[in-house]
Order: sequence, then structure tokens, then C-alpha cells
Amino acid sequence: MPEISVILSTYNAEAWLEKVLWGYNCQSFRDFEIVIADDGSTSETKDLIHRFKKTTSLQLIHIWQEDDGFQKSKILNKAILACNAEYIVMSDGDCIPRLDFLDVHAKYKQRGYFLSGGYFKLPMKISKKIKEKHINSGKCFSVKWLKKHGLKSSFKNNKLNAKGLKSELLNTVTPTKMTWNGHNSSGWKNDILTVNGFDERMQYGGQDRELGERLFNYGIKSKQIRYSAVCIHLDHKRGYKTEESITKNKAIRKYTKDSKTVWTSYGINKERTVLTA
Repeated sequence: MPEISVILSTYNAEAWLEKVLWGYNCQSFRDFEIVIADDGSTSETKDLIHRFKKTTSLQLIHIWQEDDGFQKSKILNKAILACNAEYIVMSDGDCIPRLDFLDVHAKYKQRGYFLSGGYFKLPMKISKKIKEKHINSGKCFSVKWLKKHGLKSSFKNNKLNAKGLKSELLNTVTPTKMTWNGHNSSGWKNDILTVNGFDERMQYGGQDRELGERLFNYGIKSKQIRYSAVCIHLDHKRGYKTEESITKNKAIRKYTKDSKTVWTSYGINKERTVLTA
């Protein structure tokens, strides 16, 4: 049994997923498996995973479901059940982790808490320039290298080079709330199962936050690791983003907050009734 299971969501984005898997192949922390939550990709994704199984030591589990539109919540619930570790790190197939990414999650994990991280968003031009060699060398996390390829100066650049006391300080003073963020958060599998995973009624727009809100209702607290666990987000279009799904998700989240709901009847186990804190 590995110490950590990493869940990566993906859908027909093999070029980005390949870069992300290179990032996990470079991790200084090695006691982990990767569960790929595939929301209906074509065979190219399966072929990519097979190649990484043959050419690297990564432990990869491919969980796939038929393409039925944006059903990320559903495939994530299947991936949760497939995890062999007691502790789960969730991210996306478009987020390349810095080499100490899993080290940070392993260091700060604690019973009664989940960890809340963020990402550093790159424009499409730079996303395309990143190659395997830039990931292996860590250059793609270098502000100097990124600026050379068009990155603008910003306070947000501190996410890339903050370590030690600097990252601890920035984690403390950041105004960003400690929410469950699907691109970079982690928690105990048993806690996630206790609140019944993701609400499968929810499509794009805050379904990860709603899971975190039910964890809060259950009594789980959160730690901020925004400036400690670093990943870079590769740019992509969001054709699945609709006003309808966002409006529906906001209504579900409002109900979760107002009623202090712990359990969703639309999650992994659909036989139990709703519990409230």
C-alpha cells in the first residue's frame, strides 16, 4: 500500500497529461501511486499511460468511463474508490508538479485536516514551450526562464520561488480562503468517503469547493499550503463551462452551507439519506 494516492483528472488532453506525468516521475517523494480519472478520452490517452508504465517506475491506474459530456464528479468518485492509499492528493492532468510537490503534501498531512493548495497559471504560448527536459531540470518553475519566454512580472511569481520561511509567511498572510481546490488539495480517504465524495449532479463550476464545504460541516479543518505545494497550470479552453451549470452548482453549494449538510445522496453511495452536522 503506497503512502499517497494521487488522482489526476483528464479528458482528451494527452499532450498536457504527458508533461504532468513527467513531473510526477521527477518527484523527490516516491511512495505514491497515480489514479488517472479519465472522463471518456479516446485511445490516445490509454496508449500514453501504457507507454509510461513501460518506460518509468510510476504506478499508474487508469479509471475510464464513456464520454457523456462533462461528468468529472462521477469519474472522480470512481477514482476515489480505486485509491489504495489512506491519503489522497487531488490534482489535474494539466498541472505539472514541482519536484517537492508530494513531499509538501506528505509533510503537512494531519488527521482532522485537509490541505488547500493553488496553482500558477501559464499562458498558452509558454505552456506549449515546456518540454520534458525543462520539467526534468526544473527550468519550467524558474521565474527567469519563464520571463525569458514571455512571463510578465507579478507578485504571483512568488508562488514559484517561495520556500522555507518565505512560503510559510506567504501562506499565513494570503487572503485566499482555505478551500478544497481540485487542482491541488489533499485529505484522508476515509474523510472523503464519510461525506460521500463528489456530488454527481454538479458539472463545471465549484464541485470541488462543495466537497470541501461538506468536509468543513463534518468538522474537518484546513491548512493553507498555497505557497508551499507548487504546480504550474497549462492553459486550455473551457468549452464545458456554461452559465446553466454554474447557476445550478451555486444553488447546491448554498444549500450545503445553509443546511450544514455533511452527506450528499448523489455521491459514491446513493443508498443513504442526507446527514447534517
